[in-house]
Amino acid sequence: MCGIVGYIGPKRVVPLILDGLRRLEYRGYDSAGIAVVGENGKIEIRRAPGKLRNLEESIRATPMDGLYGIGHTRWATHGRPTEENAHPHRDCTGQVVVVHNGIIENYIELKRQLIAEGHKFVTETDTEIIAHLIEKFSKDAPLEEAVQKAVKVMTGAYALVALSAKDPNKIVAARLGPPIVVGLGDKEFFVASDIPAILQHTRSVFFLGDGEMAILTPQGVRLCDFESHPISRPAQHITWDPIMAEKGGFKHFMQKEIFEQPRAVRDTLLGRISQQTGKVFLDPMDITEDELRAIRDVKIVACGTSWHAALAGKFMIERLAQIPVEVDYGSEFRYRDPIVSKHSLIIAISQSGETADTLAAEREARQKGAKVLAICNVVGAMLTREAQGTIYTHAGPEIGVASTKAFTGQLTALLLTALYLAQVRGKLENAASQNLMQELTRIPNKIATILEHDAQIEDLARQFFRYTDFLYLGRGIHYPIALEGALKLKEISYIHAEGYPAGEMKHGPNALIDENLPVVVIATRDESDPSSMTRYEKTISNLQEVKARDGIVIAVVTEGDTMARETANHVLEVPAAPDLLSPILEIVPLQLLAYHIAVRRGCDVDQPRNLAKSVTVE
Repeated sequence: MCGIVGYIGPKRVVPLILDGLRRLEYRGYDSAGIAVVGENGKIEIRRAPGKLRNLEESIRATPMDGLYGIGHTRWATHGRPTEENAHPHRDCTGQVVVVHNGIIENYIELKRQLIAEGHKFVTETDTEIIAHLIEKFSKDAPLEEAVQKAVKVMTGAYALVALSAKDPNKIVAARLGPPIVVGLGDKEFFVASDIPAILQHTRSVFFLGDGEMAILTPQGVRLCDFESHPISRPAQHITWDPIMAEKGGFKHFMQKEIFEQPRAVRDTLLGRISQQTGKVFLDPMDITEDELRAIRDVKIVACGTSWHAALAGKFMIERLAQIPVEVDYGSEFRYRDPIVSKHSLIIAISQSGETADTLAAEREARQKGAKVLAICNVVGAMLTREAQGTIYTHAGPEIGVASTKAFTGQLTALLLTALYLAQVRGKLENAASQNLMQELTRIPNKIATILEHDAQIEDLARQFFRYTDFLYLGRGIHYPIALEGALKLKEISYIHAEGYPAGEMKHGPNALIDENLPVVVIATRDESDPSSMTRYEKTISNLQEVKARDGIVIAVVTEGDTMARETANHVLEVPAAPDLLSPILEIVPLQLLAYHIAVRRGCDVDQPRNLAKSVTVE
């Protein structure tokens, strides 16, 4: 969850690393630091608590420079967010410096052993022991061998990058869990925890796998495993435009990413559907159509926003492919001894492809013989390498901590998955498939029309930004959107918000409703679908229940709806769409509402407190 950047090459190292850290600040932002090796061979470290700008101000006041170096933005797990606990950390000789993302589970035991051997510690962190271990093992060995010996005595999850004054012109990275990406430039080489840090400089990258290391020198990059066995693999080409990782004139990354959703959905569909034949074409996978026909159950595992997409995916797959679907939190899946067999399909969803809990769930399922299909936004991420097939969402880099375009991309990918399974299993006629595909291709333009009402939603936010509680209600496939709408509000505005099934109001939520509670009701309808109309009518009854108790109703409705408008205090309209597609539209005004409320409250929209973008530790 922390940001790591390293560089070795001819450019000025300090500005380059600071720029990379700025692009990763969404991953961790309670302290920051940098270490560089100067022409005299000595290591200079500068650290600061708080935002990255504090470190930048320190360097402006007292400049530093070097030939190569490493940097870090931190999201604290062990030790308070102080300058002392900020990375990089060094050993007691000052010869070895380390930055680290993850958790060393046996660090207390290792720390006691090192103290008994004469090592002195100055921080509360688990990272400091890594520097001491590397120093211990590097007395008569090059840096990479010392790192290999160190990782063999550590347990936990880690992405670490180290340099040593005793072994100059070298940076060593090692991975077991959190991501590490290595960039190849023109006589310059990079290491980072995520692609945006280095995208301005190169699109040619390696992704380290678990148990792998990279040794960067001015001559090039060498890959090996923890046993020193060399690894040879071609570099991957990243297609993201560097400009896609910038704000592009928007006030916040989150705002920009909300407005990028028409393109994100369109790109996720690109080349995957035929409106003429009604067929879906997914990327090649190591799961045959015969194996998919033999599937008896589907389990979707995910965390956070991806879990809400998964819950909507359950309705899509069960409706179209007629296979029973369970949705699990990645953090719970492996701890309940799930019933999984060779006839199970696991769909693992993660924007980053590096979410620790989702990866653990995927591995648990594979050990039990299940087939695994990943839905991911990052090419080459660990989740995609371990799955037997991947559907990439092609949303482009998502910088804001609160997920927006990745969510609509995931909903789109899940619908494609549902259609594909339905076709392979013979559960959907071509005419029905063609109709859904035609409607799906219209979704990007429909999202664009919703975005045109941004000013109206901003006006609504002015009326509600001082409220302290919100309730979100939805039925059927719209219930996950109520959950996601509530999550967006709470995570960026710090307002307590709760999503609930509309049909369960009488079982508790009604007790909360009064004149001080805004209630957001998802009340769209698909007039061509009788079951949708039945749900709509029941939701209108729920809406009237709220009004009868003096609640303030904000209704998300289909354009032209008059029944909901008669009762609701405020209405947010979305274009008409089939019931299975409308969640992609419904979430957009809720994202905008949360965004504008948070801005009015003066919150840090892109970097909400206590949260980080990629949860790479359990």
